[in-house]
Amino acid sequence: MYKVAVIGDTASVSGFAALGLSVFRETEPDKIKKLISRLAASDFAVIYITEPAAAMVKDTINKYRSSRLPSIVLIPAVEGNTGDGMRALHEAVEKAVGSDILN
Repeated sequence: MYKVAVIGDTASVSGFAALGLSVFRETEPDKIKKLISRLAASDFAVIYITEPAAAMVKDTINKYRSSRLPSIVLIPAVEGNTGDGMRALHEAVEKAVGSDILN
């Protein structure tokens, strides 16, 4: 069975543990890169990562964009959001339906 992970700062990701998700409280770029690689090699189908954490490891995330699994999804954090998560959502919707129906 596939698993779901959440990566980011403690304040932003702690609540996801109550939902049964695997929570990784990490904010150091090198450790996040290694963590993503380890999760991708395991049974993790979805990796949620806070926008600030994702901004530090864009190259690693881009490496998995064309892979079937894992799906890496940006989520807002308590602080330091970049807007990348919402932009990615708009792009995915536009690609799927042919126009941006979210605006």
